[in-house]
Amino acid sequence: MKTVILAGGLGTRLGEDTELRPKPMVEIGGRPILLHIMEIYAGQGFEEFIICLGYRGYVIKEYFQNYLLHRSDVTFDFRNENQMTVHRPALPRWKVTLVETGPDTQTGGRLARAAPYIGGERFMLTYGDGVANVDLRKLVACHEAHGKLVTVTAVRPPGRFGALVLAADQRQVAHFEEKPSGDGGWINGGFFVLEPGIFRYLDSDATVLEQDPLQRLAKAGELYAYRHQGFWWAMDTLRDKRYLDGLCSGPQPPPWTRI
Repeated sequence: MKTVILAGGLGTRLGEDTELRPKPMVEIGGRPILLHIMEIYAGQGFEEFIICLGYRGYVIKEYFQNYLLHRSDVTFDFRNENQMTVHRPALPRWKVTLVETGPDTQTGGRLARAAPYIGGERFMLTYGDGVANVDLRKLVACHEAHGKLVTVTAVRPPGRFGALVLAADQRQVAHFEEKPSGDGGWINGGFFVLEPGIFRYLDSDATVLEQDPLQRLAKAGELYAYRHQGFWWAMDTLRDKRYLDGLCSGPQPPPWTRI
């Protein structure tokens, strides 16, 4: 199953960290948060990625073009026509497609532009700035069980984001509220599973996935929630970056690596 990652945002609240690079390339633990997110999926067997580029997308392209240089020891022999030898290449078994989706395109529009690379099949979707120890196989099993168009992972951090209001069965999403006051409610944590029917809800580059499409899906009974009680964190601010950086430098592996 393919995984789409929305990686085109500006990340303005991260200040100078995003002046020369897109938000998903901001480093935590010495590596871009994008890599951490991809490893969450690849570590559970999902190794094919479609990355939706926007702001300074060429930085992400150049990173993967030079992936061996970033992750391996290397010798440059200038005496022998500048020959390059890569030692112990640390190549993952990933397939990565990088899609230019426009600098000003909204989340729903970016997803729509990636449709030709997704094909008419079920896929996963997440944001390029959030890490979690979501059990992805259980998430997919939940999605398959209810048979609806979209499953979103619901998490319960302090109320700073859009909230999912769940129906009585605690699975179906009754409606979606964009950034209510902090009340400890369930929120959109990303880590979606979607059927190709989602593209009927994406009208243009200006479509914000988290607004009209999710509202309409909820009203139609096509939006379900997978409740995740474990670790989840989004890198929205410098404070978030420092927190995640600290988790990478502790004595234990960061919590998103422990499913």
